[in-house]
Amino acid sequence: MRKSWVAGAALAAVLLGACGDPSSGPSAGPPAVPEASATTHQRIAASPGTAPSGSPSPGTASPSRTGSGRPPAVLYLGDSLAMENQEVLGRELRGSLRARYTSAPYSGTTLCDYLEGSAERSLVPAADKAAALVRSLRPDYVVLQFWGNSWGYTPCMDGITYDAARERYLERYAADARRLTEQIAAAGAARPPRVVWVLQGPDPVTPDRVRRVNALYEELAAAPSGLLADAGGAVSPAGARYTWSQHLPCNAYERAHPEYCTQRDRDRTALHRDDDYLHFCLAPTTSTPKPCPVRSPGILRMAREITRVIGEHVRGR
Repeated sequence: MRKSWVAGAALAAVLLGACGDPSSGPSAGPPAVPEASATTHQRIAASPGTAPSGSPSPGTASPSRTGSGRPPAVLYLGDSLAMENQEVLGRELRGSLRARYTSAPYSGTTLCDYLEGSAERSLVPAADKAAALVRSLRPDYVVLQFWGNSWGYTPCMDGITYDAARERYLERYAADARRLTEQIAAAGAARPPRVVWVLQGPDPVTPDRVRRVNALYEELAAAPSGLLADAGGAVSPAGARYTWSQHLPCNAYERAHPEYCTQRDRDRTALHRDDDYLHFCLAPTTSTPKPCPVRSPGILRMAREITRVIGEHVRGR
């Protein structure tokens, strides 16, 4: 790979607060690096009972309840992918499960940002740490969607990057994941929430990193307190789980709702913009991170898979 591309990608990653790693050459050349956008802090947003303005909720499942006879409470934490997904996921969870939903994503973050005890070296303030939110909100489910920020963007990683020290990065990431799980469980006291680990989609630049991060999530989700949502599989080609693709064939839902099948004449839909191979919002990147403002098939695919997994668990309790 040309050094200029690597340098440009690294700089854009720092400015974006995004979620990949530009250190290794892609197996297939991705589009240009996304435009830069600064990371900003966001206070948590408790979603209202009605869907946001824009397209109607595509959820079709019947409302479900937890074993206690009430709709589930869901807390959604994560990085820039969660930032752009948060309103669509809330719409799906409310529409399908009548969930009480709260989101608190911060762009550019990784797992250590949500650990208590890291406020001074973190992109997430103390009030929005995972354990603090679990104590105040008492969710039934905590959904964690993290690409695995590997560029050293957030100070809580102590400069450990996948490029410079792959095994050290993975060991540190695993330790932070286990510590975060422990803090969430302790904050839940007698009724700890289920932790839903969201598997990530293909990374065109460092595909092996995503495989290994996903393997860690799978291991953690196998614990009694865990659940696994393969949202990344919903944005991967059939039979090629870790092959990046900008477009995929329209699925049954998108054919039935053609506004989500962006190239109907070719029976395929867009997952990424030409200038952003990491994110799934089809609107341009802005200087202030915010929920995606336009219909974006990749976001809906992931949100529906997360909702399906939670719904199946709710109905099985």
